[in-house]
Amino acid sequence: MFTKITFLALLIISTISAKSGVISGKVTDAETGEVLIGANVIILNTNWGAATDIEGFFKIKSVPPGIYELKASYIGYSSQTIKDVKVIASDSLFIEIKLKTDFNLSEILVVESKPTTNKYSTNSCKVTNSEFIQTLHIRGGRGSEVLYYIEGTNIQVGGYSAEFNQCLQSGPSNTEEYSTIVENEFLNAFSNPLSTFSIDVDAASYSNVRRFIDAGQLPPKDAVRVEEFINYFDYDYPQPKGEDPFSLFTELGVCPWNENNYLLHVGIKGKELMDEERTDCNLVFLLDVSGSMVPENKLPLVKKAFKFLVKNLKQNDKIAIVVYAGSAGLVLPATYGYEKDKIFSALETLNAGGSTAGGAGIQLAYKIAKENFIVGGNNRIILATDGDFNVGVSSTSELVKMIEEKRDEGIFLTLLGFGMDNYKDGRLEELADKGNGNYYYIDNILEAKKVFDHDLMGTLFTIAKDVKIQIEFNPFKVEEYRLIGYENRLLKKEDFADDKKDAGELGAGHTVTALYEIVPAKVRLISNEYEDLKYQTSKLTNEAKDSDELLTLKLRFKLPDKANSKLITSVVYNRIFSPDSLSENFNFSSAVAGFAMLLRDSKFKGQVDYKMIEELAENNLGDDKYGYRDEFISILKRAKKLSEGLSLLEDGK
Repeated sequence: MFTKITFLALLIISTISAKSGVISGKVTDAETGEVLIGANVIILNTNWGAATDIEGFFKIKSVPPGIYELKASYIGYSSQTIKDVKVIASDSLFIEIKLKTDFNLSEILVVESKPTTNKYSTNSCKVTNSEFIQTLHIRGGRGSEVLYYIEGTNIQVGGYSAEFNQCLQSGPSNTEEYSTIVENEFLNAFSNPLSTFSIDVDAASYSNVRRFIDAGQLPPKDAVRVEEFINYFDYDYPQPKGEDPFSLFTELGVCPWNENNYLLHVGIKGKELMDEERTDCNLVFLLDVSGSMVPENKLPLVKKAFKFLVKNLKQNDKIAIVVYAGSAGLVLPATYGYEKDKIFSALETLNAGGSTAGGAGIQLAYKIAKENFIVGGNNRIILATDGDFNVGVSSTSELVKMIEEKRDEGIFLTLLGFGMDNYKDGRLEELADKGNGNYYYIDNILEAKKVFDHDLMGTLFTIAKDVKIQIEFNPFKVEEYRLIGYENRLLKKEDFADDKKDAGELGAGHTVTALYEIVPAKVRLISNEYEDLKYQTSKLTNEAKDSDELLTLKLRFKLPDKANSKLITSVVYNRIFSPDSLSENFNFSSAVAGFAMLLRDSKFKGQVDYKMIEELAENNLGDDKYGYRDEFISILKRAKKLSEGLSLLEDGK
């Protein structure tokens, strides 16, 4: 017995200490050699996998040493399983995979040939009888369809000459909704010295835009929220010290897209919590099972995603499941975390159908959460939907009012968006903001694992609430400044010291990042611009003139169980880091912000272009443990090709 225990202990220690390896490769057509974009490559019996990029390459990182089976699949091709794939610690394995066409999916039977008429001939004659006309089937109703049976004519699909085997699919109408974003302008530091905003940051915009690009389409401009792009990624900020629940990090460098300006990087790092420090959870899963949730990337993905969260539950955590469609219902009453099989079974019973009465579902979910309320615990509703509240209490203002009332009672709301076509992004973002929660968009199983295994587990455990940032710029050093993003999080200057004003939460281990573009002050600012005002005095102090301070950063927050806020102050001096000394945090966040501004076609994008962003990102990947930054570069390259193709169309080439 002792020998077995010793052996197991040694095995565990050796496994933990062993470094991981990488499986990469390329997937192509076995016959033509063409790359297959978006092919799935997974390691069987694990949660690891990847999709090929626009050049057919894939990479699966952080794979523990061992022998695995790899499976590659692609629509229209036979799947291929590769056995005995050996991963060695600190080594990279490259595999070329060639998939063969699956003819069972595209079988064509040619019964006879038919000559094609010369379309340039000046005369033509064709006799067609009624029996032949009866055999013709045309669906759709486009005016050009009368040409389909006239030999020699140039058929067009979507405005371009049709090619063999090309299909134009109408599909369901797209009713996705995005709230209009009016970008922050540059503000004069003399007349507007204070910039105030809430750190309440989501990450839904990035994954939603990724979905567009993966589908070969550039996103709508208002789907791009710059701050959510930046905060999709973690940054290597120092761990907090002392009693405060987070640390502050600032860095000042030359702005990559405008060398005449500065770029200020502000970072916040939340304290990591040990398992024994976690409070008990009272969670209500509120799941949309209406008819719009039928597609594979909606309710089926919801069920798989929530299993990740269930696996992380502690024994004393409680889970209830409420569903809504034509009406709302309780599928699973509050169940303890040690009854995971019972929770899994309840999830598997769910099926989609009916219209969407979201208001009724939320009301029932709050009722269940209140009945099982844990004093000092984490009481939260997690809503998964495509946001299509089209029946019942559908007014956003009504929902917001109810959510705000429940928030004040200590029950918070987290939103998870799924699917496409009728996705209501703006509505979900607003509801999460008012419910003191976060908002995520989940487009695939890998994103589900990221959100439920990492992001959401931190969000569930609040270490600071009502977190606000206010920066006072020194007008003697700063002429103008612009907060990049955060348009929906701006606060009035008087809101900063108002403890009744709601703001964002900071979860355990989370990071929050903000960027400011700064125009340095010119010598002319020494003279006071508003010194001739009759009813007020606006003059620079001697401290402003004599100081080397660029700005003062103030951060106000409340501990989760406190009603009064605490204040932290930090000074940033007018000292620019050289390009060689700028951190990976600064450079990579700059690249992400630049990409977002390109997608928005922002008037503030300056000299930014895809080449600049790609170089900046590739040289600052850092410790990319989960491969998210590497994926960013792949998305960037796909967007570049889409943008180039769009430019060619606009130029008429």
